[in-house]
Amino acid sequence: MENGVERRAARRFSMMLPVRVRFSAGDSVTEKPGETRDVSFRGLYFLIEANLESGTSIEFVLTLPQQITLAGDVHIRCYARVLRVDSHNGRRGVAAQIERYEFLPAPA
Repeated sequence: MENGVERRAARRFSMMLPVRVRFSAGDSVTEKPGETRDVSFRGLYFLIEANLESGTSIEFVLTLPQQITLAGDVHIRCYARVLRVDSHNGRRGVAAQIERYEFLPAPA
């Protein structure tokens, strides 16, 4: 943090949730598992074993569990852009800004 000023515009929540991230890798689309660390409605920070770069477009499905929603699991498909990539204990820590999202229908 520069000068101790918080620049986030949305409240973030520390949540360790599984996430599957899709992104283009060369001529193909790759999907890798990851785990969130912080989530807000405008972005997230997650850990993953993949070589992502700033500016990369990604897609992921985030599942908010029943313990959070107080109903059933809620599945949200998000489209985002990578803002920053850090080294984090042998994995990559990725900060991404959510550009749009959609709620997926509950399985029947």
